[in-house]
Amino acid sequence: MTKTVFIATAVAALVAASSAFAYDGTKCKAPGNCWEPKPGYPEKIAGSKYDPKHDPAELAKQGNSIKDMEARNAKRTAHFVKSGEWIYDVEDIPN
Repeated sequence: MTKTVFIATAVAALVAASSAFAYDGTKCKAPGNCWEPKPGYPEKIAGSKYDPKHDPAELAKQGNSIKDMEARNAKRTAHFVKSGEWIYDVEDIPN
């Protein structure tokens, strides 16, 4: 009985260990870089049904807001250097 339990435990351990090394069907370009497109996904995305067709004005919004933020910060800093007083609201800064 003890021998049978030991053999069954050993077989279960071997099966569990071997399943960790099972082939999962991916072809990795590098360790950790295993993304593969699904079958039918086009090689070239532009012009296909997967093309997101982003609006350039929408994409430029963040860049424009960063430029505006930097301009406001420059005004705040220039006023602070001149007067020693920090005013957060740019509209309240005297000319």
